[in-house]
Amino acid sequence: MKNFLKLSSILLASSMTLLSCNDDFLERQPLDEVGAGSYFTKPMDLEIYMNQYYNASFFPKYPNHGGDYNSDNMVASTPDVRLQGTRTVATTGTIGFGNVRSLNYFLTEYKKLEGNHDFNTYKQYVGEAYYFKAVTYFNLLKSYGDIPWVDQVYGTTSPELYSPRTPRNIVADRILGCLDTAAMYLNADRTNGYSRINKWIALLMQSRVALYEGTWQKYHNGTPFGVQNADPNKYFEIAVKASEAVMNSGLYSVYNTGKPESDYFDLFTRRDYTSNTEVLFWRRYDNDLSRGDTDFTNDRNFRMSQPLGRSMTKEAVDQYLMTDGKPITGNSLFGGYNTITQEFQNRDARLKQTIATPAQVWKIAANGTTQNWSVVYNTLNTKTDLNAPTGYIIQKGYDPHVIYHVQQYEETPSILFRYAEVLLNYIEAKAELGSATQADIDKTIKPLRDRVGMPNIVIGSIASDAKWEFPTLTPLLNEIRRERRIELIGEGFRWDDIARWAAADEVIVGKRPHGFLASQITTNPFPVDQNGFLDPFQKAIPNGYGFKLGRDYLNSIPESEIVLNDKLTQNPGW
Repeated sequence: MKNFLKLSSILLASSMTLLSCNDDFLERQPLDEVGAGSYFTKPMDLEIYMNQYYNASFFPKYPNHGGDYNSDNMVASTPDVRLQGTRTVATTGTIGFGNVRSLNYFLTEYKKLEGNHDFNTYKQYVGEAYYFKAVTYFNLLKSYGDIPWVDQVYGTTSPELYSPRTPRNIVADRILGCLDTAAMYLNADRTNGYSRINKWIALLMQSRVALYEGTWQKYHNGTPFGVQNADPNKYFEIAVKASEAVMNSGLYSVYNTGKPESDYFDLFTRRDYTSNTEVLFWRRYDNDLSRGDTDFTNDRNFRMSQPLGRSMTKEAVDQYLMTDGKPITGNSLFGGYNTITQEFQNRDARLKQTIATPAQVWKIAANGTTQNWSVVYNTLNTKTDLNAPTGYIIQKGYDPHVIYHVQQYEETPSILFRYAEVLLNYIEAKAELGSATQADIDKTIKPLRDRVGMPNIVIGSIASDAKWEFPTLTPLLNEIRRERRIELIGEGFRWDDIARWAAADEVIVGKRPHGFLASQITTNPFPVDQNGFLDPFQKAIPNGYGFKLGRDYLNSIPESEIVLNDKLTQNPGW
């Protein structure tokens, strides 16, 4: 993995009481097992072994046009199959324990160094193994729910391979335990942010996992996906402690140069994040080292110069507040929908920095000559590459400098973890605990809004919104969820948020994504609703998304896996 990362970090032992990551269970011999007799004899062996996990599976590049197409934030040319509710039970395939096998192998074999080498010379790599095991299991947990916890290396005929599913709360506890251990061993330095992971990334991940599990247990309670003896507050407290540890480290802060009209946009178009205090970890591309690597392909700016069938939804756009900090509903500052320019007037500055308007810069040539997005809007939806089903062209993550538009071999870096998520995890967990104070808001939401010149949330003075997405929740929770949606839009968080909040009935089922008024563009191949707004999936899903509430929050277990192990049970609704 020549082109990627080499990281470093360490943490004080966590005071959180969790089940240990280790628990005797089941495991197969790793497919990539090396000759143990001649390997794992020196720290460098451990480093080389762990390098294989610094790959696109664990650290994917920022997707072209963003990555919320499985949610209500963005649409591609066809509706997402999960949201449609049209998936069927997988007949073949595996659940994907390959990384678990190879990591368990490492966690057994590294102990050969004990007594022969100072633990401090290789604890970084042990910490990495626990981190990657935690992330592997977190992805399995989100996909399948209850999943067998595998902690030992067994032979291919071991009866332990055919064990039943482990309850999801136990799996979650062990994931959090792995992250405790990872944080204890990983380097505590900030480092360059692209080489090797550090303690603070493990803690960010711990806050993410804990918040996910806490809200899952709270909002899925009483449903087929509920957890027996649910204890969501335990996880909210862990999320608070983990995120607070990162906040108190003093190493990270929100990127803000005092330019509210551009700082948010500029954060995602920088060429180097080594000294950027908001970015905990990023993916660096270097043609001198990387060309020829199978996961190098990188062409974000080249692709984003045209919409290519991808666009933001009106439902997401309507969530952006006005500059007075109040919603658009009934707000005299709102200019209406006649043109995208009017619609975006007096709005949260993140809106124009996420979605292009005709007057903004589209391309900057090497000689400094500029073209505006009006060139694209004037020809929108006239051919496939120019199709934007909702009309809203995505520009978050796009650099208009043509010198950086390269087909396949762009050196455009990708942000993988940023401090904004830490702040949002903290304040949401505090609000779920019912203990959020104005001081908590001031150190989390306020820095994000300060960056774009928006007024802060003031507890007790939150403007009511007749179109709150979650009317049964408190005004504070509604606004924290709104802030999370706006700040992290396009970064791949939205589906996970909908899933853990059990919110598909409120924002997905029976709904269709819409766009701006079709009258704004000359050519329109897409259907229009009764009010004149683009309604691209009107024919494909006339009754709206058919997401099945009792089934589609989790994936099906492949039938082939159940045949191999009859102690596995199918997920609800499948």
